[in-house]
Amino acid sequence: MTHTMEPEQGAGEPQVPEFTSIEICAGAGGQAIGLHLAGFGHLALIEIDRYAAATLRENIEVHPKWDWERDNCDVLCQDVLEFEPQRDLKKSAGLYRRGEVDLLAGGVPCPPFSHAGKQLGEDDERDLFPRILALTEQVRPRAVMIENVRGLMDAKFDDYRSRIQAQLEEMEPSDDGLPGYEVVGWEVFEAEKFGVPQLRPRSILVAFRRDVLKDLKYEAPAPSAERVTVFKALEKTMLERIQPFKNGPLAAQARKVFDDWKRDADKDVAPTLVGGSKKHGGADLGPSRAKKAWRALGVSGMGVANTPVDGKPTGTEERDLFGAEGPMLTVRQAAIIQGFPTRWDFSGGKTAQYRQVGNAFPPPVAQAIGESIIDVLRAARERDQKKP
Repeated sequence: MTHTMEPEQGAGEPQVPEFTSIEICAGAGGQAIGLHLAGFGHLALIEIDRYAAATLRENIEVHPKWDWERDNCDVLCQDVLEFEPQRDLKKSAGLYRRGEVDLLAGGVPCPPFSHAGKQLGEDDERDLFPRILALTEQVRPRAVMIENVRGLMDAKFDDYRSRIQAQLEEMEPSDDGLPGYEVVGWEVFEAEKFGVPQLRPRSILVAFRRDVLKDLKYEAPAPSAERVTVFKALEKTMLERIQPFKNGPLAAQARKVFDDWKRDADKDVAPTLVGGSKKHGGADLGPSRAKKAWRALGVSGMGVANTPVDGKPTGTEERDLFGAEGPMLTVRQAAIIQGFPTRWDFSGGKTAQYRQVGNAFPPPVAQAIGESIIDVLRAARERDQKKP
């Protein structure tokens, strides 16, 4: 696991969250972090990849600000097709009630709708929209949030999106009277507009149960932050990487590496990080077009650098730091590009860690959307409490 050292506020009594969520396809926690910061307490995080599930468990175990989840959140390493809340929830069994979960969220697999994944859509066995719709019917949460790639919004998927929306909006009331949903937004959000130093457009569907929404209006989050360049995001960590060489025989070379990188990295945000496929090789920063964009920012996209431990050289600096095309990114630096907090560690070897990072949903975007959902949930609660 990649470890970082950064002070965090000490733990006190676990703070009971005002709102709860269940998340499928949780990955390494990008969406979970954002929703947690927005104000959701997670009853369950379901993820099939064992390294990502270990990342979730190990971070929840050590973070004081996640102490409520430590006692109440089930992190399940299993196929979401086999997830049954009534059977599988253990820690949160006493808290889970059908119709009482505030949010069901999921970043369902992107390859069925990405250009790199051949855009097979519903014909791709990895398409999990049917599963999250089935879970919505089963759990009947107050709100639903589904994240995917921008490719899902292409015209070729117009019919499929219409059918997904219809399934939510035409969902029959259940035996206990819980109604179906109204889709209040399905649009593309640009991560760079929320302080993420990366071009990462994501399509987000938001829906509310009709008895929750009623007369309320949902407002999608507006852009909330200034554009952050690669240099601004990574300056501190790049200085840390060249520090061991500042006073030795490689001092001049180290200074040139940093100066050249700074000149280029301050021009723009990063291209979209990709996690890659488990079927193909090790980790790198994407296809040829992405590598070219990284090169223009002073970064080599041909691989991922080894991470220095305790500030000591790794022995691979000739490739990782002093290469002709510029320094490679470490896993930690890639995580910063995704908007992860620096105190979020990743399980597994370097390639497994990088894939978790590259496939993530940026936490700042998830937080902004989570807060917009909470605005409606809170308003609905206050409205209903005023009734005689």
